Amino acid sequence: MRVYDMVVRERQALAATLGRLTPDQLRTPSLCAGWTMHDVAAHLTTYLRFGQVKLYLGIVATAADIDRINVTLTRWAARRPIAELVGTLHRRAGARTTIPRSGFDPVLTDAVLHDLDIRRPLGIPRDAPEESRWVAFHHLAHHPALGYSRGPQLRGLELVATDTGWRIGQGAPVRGPAEALLLTMSGRDAGWDELDGDGVPVLRARVLGDRPKFHPVRRLTMAGQVLIDPPPADRRTRAAVAPPLTPG
Repeated sequence: MRVYDMVVRERQALAATLGRLTPDQLRTPSLCAGWTMHDVAAHLTTYLRFGQVKLYLGIVATAADIDRINVTLTRWAARRPIAELVGTLHRRAGARTTIPRSGFDPVLTDAVLHDLDIRRPLGIPRDAPEESRWVAFHHLAHHPALGYSRGPQLRGLELVATDTGWRIGQGAPVRGPAEALLLTMSGRDAGWDELDGDGVPVLRARVLGDRPKFHPVRRLTMAGQVLIDPPPADRRTRAAVAPPLTPG
């Protein structure tokens, strides 16, 4: 299956999940810091139309402060009722907007992570497609794009998904279920109690430690680097499929 088709599938699944939530559940904090479930639903719709235009304008207006861009767009979208947000997510599930020169891997990663942001706090089970989680796992470890900066934080570590056998990196081991690894690799303050290995305290200190406050020029330089040094061409095409699995 193409990664693009996985994106469509994940958006449809997210819309179905969000459409079943009660008002109390929608007010529940998600795993995405500072956002309720309703906020996550709003965020998921923000780039479905004119996405690259919004991103470029946001980069110029905020000196590439991606967090600020997302917060601003999400606050604007969150004024809409959940039924409207879910309807938009359904109708525009096939939106082709991507982060410039990065392909659909980061788009799928965002959807996979937000699915976890919603389901895990609410205890909603799902037999999530392993192929989609593998693309997200691979992307977080190898090809950070705008909004993701985990690559350097994973150096010197071996990440092992005990339920799938995936293995990436070399060094001190970090072992645990694939979903817990995805959450911790992406900077969520969740999933840590499911991990073990000598590399866990190292990863935790790097991911959850004090984040540096980059000068605007530094942020713009980092954003420009994504455009100058993008993932390989085979990851940027709409025809891209999941990368070859890394055996255990």
